[in-house]
Amino acid sequence: MRIAMVGAGYVGLVSGACFADFGHDVVCVDKDSKKIEALEAGDIPIFEPGLKEIVAANAAVGRLSFSTDLATAVSGADAIFIAVGTPSRRGDGFADLSYVYAAAREIAAAIDGYTVVITKSTVPVGTGDEVERIMRELRPEAEFSVVSNPEFLREGAAIEDFKRPDRIVIGADDERGAHIVAELYRPLYLNAAPVLTTKRRTAELTKYAANAFLAMKITFINEMADLCEHVGADVQDIALGIGLDNRIGRKFLHPGPGYGGSCFPKDTVALAKTAQNNGSPLRLVETVVAVNDQRRVVMARKIVAACGGSVRGKLIAILGLTFKPNTDDMREAPAIAIIRALQDNGARICAFDPEGMANARAVLDDVEYASDVYACAQSADALVLMTEWNSFRALDLHRIKTAMAGNVIVDLRNVYRPEEMIPHGFSYMSVGRHIA
Repeated sequence: MRIAMVGAGYVGLVSGACFADFGHDVVCVDKDSKKIEALEAGDIPIFEPGLKEIVAANAAVGRLSFSTDLATAVSGADAIFIAVGTPSRRGDGFADLSYVYAAAREIAAAIDGYTVVITKSTVPVGTGDEVERIMRELRPEAEFSVVSNPEFLREGAAIEDFKRPDRIVIGADDERGAHIVAELYRPLYLNAAPVLTTKRRTAELTKYAANAFLAMKITFINEMADLCEHVGADVQDIALGIGLDNRIGRKFLHPGPGYGGSCFPKDTVALAKTAQNNGSPLRLVETVVAVNDQRRVVMARKIVAACGGSVRGKLIAILGLTFKPNTDDMREAPAIAIIRALQDNGARICAFDPEGMANARAVLDDVEYASDVYACAQSADALVLMTEWNSFRALDLHRIKTAMAGNVIVDLRNVYRPEEMIPHGFSYMSVGRHIA
């Protein structure tokens, strides 16, 4: 099929490249001419393992192209995905749908013949209704369906998630639209990917419910970690003990500095706002948001405590800046608030991240950036492991200890075991584990 992907950001680019890899003809459209020029030159604006290769391969055979001309891309398409941003709206935290509605207006003006318009962006329940209303008001004679097809891509594993999904959710209020979207995913038939077809509003809410539930699991284990530190228990064993229960599962039970990224922070807030506006508040989700916001403060205090109660004038080495490994995404990364809190307490910061330092420079001031882990540790009074990149999992501890001026290590991801750190002479602190 011929696909127009409106929005060449993270979701749009990954989805467009993967659909092209299935054999569809895809045009990714974006208003940012510099981004399109970069993509046409083979430069990928985001770091995602495997994406550069899949884009290059499909562009080379002509199945994937890039354009700023929405009208031309849309007029020849069988299916049009809206994959634009839905950031938190300034002031109230509700999802900003202005880009979605602007795309709907442009699409309505350009469609030619029956077309399926698919919202891939994460949108509050009822957004598809408004997209359809806007389009029918502008083009009452046009033939089209509006379908919801939420994405469930993990940054750092997006290609695998797209090609081997846990599920494909299609929300449609007419069979014709649902059938065409199902056909787009037909190449996944051999993988036996479950396809759930629902009403449009149900699909929209499913995405938010999934993200809120995962955010809740993270927040739960973080609070359990705090309790473990007070009572002398080990949160790692607790996570395993409850995670082996199939009703709970082991994923997202890893204690740390709180969730971040482009999805969980804004989606939990947007869901809470939607619930409040509809007179059915989600108190659990509201609490998750509040606890996660406070988590950064708690982690900053942990670092200060590990340094003897003061970081004034001390050099703190930060390993990892992105909100998770295998991405360069700094959006809502816990490192931002924690570093700022340390700076407010008088600390000097040196940081290293394998992929995120360019984006970090845009949001963090007065930070020195190192060329590698060991340069980052040089003369540091304390070292904080913030993001669990694979390259941080087997550090030369003797070399780290020799490089540092102090001996404090704060492991906010529990990458190391206390028994392997203490013999090296480190004063080691982790999350939710009692250290004798």
